[in-house]
Amino acid sequence: MDAETIRKLIEQGLPGARAEVRGDDGVHFEALVVHAGFAGRLPLARHRMVYATLGTLMGNEIHALALRTLTPDEHRPG
Repeated sequence: MDAETIRKLIEQGLPGARAEVRGDDGVHFEALVVHAGFAGRLPLARHRMVYATLGTLMGNEIHALALRTLTPDEHRPG
C-alpha cells in the first residue's frame, strides 16, 4: 500500500475532499483530509467517514492511519 493510493481512495469516496497522505513504511500512514461534508460533525464521525472510503484495507493493508479532519473553513489560516 502507498500514500498516493490512499489519497485517491479518500478523494474518490468523499467527492470534493482534498487529502494529503504520508507514510514511508507501507502500513502506517497519516492524513490530512479537508472536506466540506465534515461541517457539524464530531471528530469521531469525520474519522468514520474517511475509514468508510478505505473499507477492508483498514486493519489489513493499512495497519494504522492517523487522521486530521477539517472543514475548508477550519483549514484556512486565521
